[in-house]
Amino acid sequence: MKHLNGHVHIVGIGGAGMSGIARILLTRDVKVSGSDAKDSRRLQALLPLGADAYVGHDGDRMVANGVPSVVVVSTAIPSTNPEVVKAQELGIPVLDRATALADLIDGFTAISVAGTHGKTTTTSMVTVILQTAGKNPSFVIGSEINESGSNAHQGTSDLFVVEADESDGTFLVLPTHAAIVTNVEADHLNYWENYQAIEDAFVEFVVQTSKRDGFAVVCGDDAGARVVVERSRAQGATVITYGQDASNDAVVTLRDSHTSGAVFDVVVDGQTIGPISLRVPGAHNALNATAALLVCRRLGSSNEQLVAGLEAFSGTHRRFEFRGEVNGVRVFDDYAHHPTEIDAVLKAARRVAGNGKVLAAFQAHHYYRTAMFSQEFGQALGLADFVVVLEVFAPGETPIPGASGATMASNVPLPSEQVVFEPSWSAVPGHLVGHAKPGDIIMTLGAGDIGMMCPTILELLSSES
Repeated sequence: MKHLNGHVHIVGIGGAGMSGIARILLTRDVKVSGSDAKDSRRLQALLPLGADAYVGHDGDRMVANGVPSVVVVSTAIPSTNPEVVKAQELGIPVLDRATALADLIDGFTAISVAGTHGKTTTTSMVTVILQTAGKNPSFVIGSEINESGSNAHQGTSDLFVVEADESDGTFLVLPTHAAIVTNVEADHLNYWENYQAIEDAFVEFVVQTSKRDGFAVVCGDDAGARVVVERSRAQGATVITYGQDASNDAVVTLRDSHTSGAVFDVVVDGQTIGPISLRVPGAHNALNATAALLVCRRLGSSNEQLVAGLEAFSGTHRRFEFRGEVNGVRVFDDYAHHPTEIDAVLKAARRVAGNGKVLAAFQAHHYYRTAMFSQEFGQALGLADFVVVLEVFAPGETPIPGASGATMASNVPLPSEQVVFEPSWSAVPGHLVGHAKPGDIIMTLGAGDIGMMCPTILELLSSES
């Protein structure tokens, strides 16, 4: 590691990506300290591993147990943060998350998973396949894998699997050997100037990987990703496409998508792999699994290992996560925060519910995303039978006129009695439970803290019996 030696202090250490970096550093016997604005299970989980992690940002506390050799900051941390200010006063180098992650995986064969949607699940699938094949890869993922209960691990092989985030350009600085692009859509326009800038970045990501004698696996069913494929191949990049359309290099045939998972097979190089029975539902997960399969196949995993790994995968935290069942009503939680994600999740939920109804609560994340996609959010939420829309989760942001939960609720194409705008957090569970019957499913959706509502929903369901 070029920079992450001695004593590393991480500002925002409780975040999904930052806590993963901390875990890897601790395994490598690096002294780690860090702070976060609020307590969390991820922060608490670092304490027994040896991290000096605490709640609240305090420049003096940062240096109380020794001056750090480097400070790492997440993209959410402003330059006015007292620990960043202290570091600058003392001449301590301050690294962004992308640079730190690139330093962490330097020297490994890096498998980087990018895309507007599906990164966490696909990264986790790659990891579980490689683990099942006995490869023991290192990994840093944006959520916890059910199998290990962790979002990061220092393995023993030369493989390093990483969720390559495009939201802040992280994926462009990673020394990637095998790249995945699940899809390309407009998002994170608080960072990127416009959609064209996003498309250009994905092309650069794929072409850079090929110049390292690597390859990319890209979803050919996605309109934005197809353009990236065409532009990248025109520059000599090695790209393998996948999808349900027969024009792809690897063709996915969905055999079934039932209540417990999707069943599919893949035809690639004239060979059929499958049937593969996933334990997670939805056509989108069959596509995510195919991307993982193609990368691991190219890296040497056998067909038997590919199938076994995918069938062993049981999901990740906050990705169609089952939270409990009371009186015949099942409760699930999902991180979906973009219209395309909500569309995919609710279509999967419809299959899971069978003859039951789907009741959904959604909390939008960021005013800019709400302003841009309010109509599309409404259309996607219309796939449910009953919808509760919360106010936008955008702490510290300046509101944008019209970018509100009320406006979004008005765009849901359901009868008025089946759509509720509810600005009061505590009132949302009552709306959902009051309309739920045995056989129905309740889903909480959003990138904010809406998942914390599930225990209250389950408790209220119990009290209704």
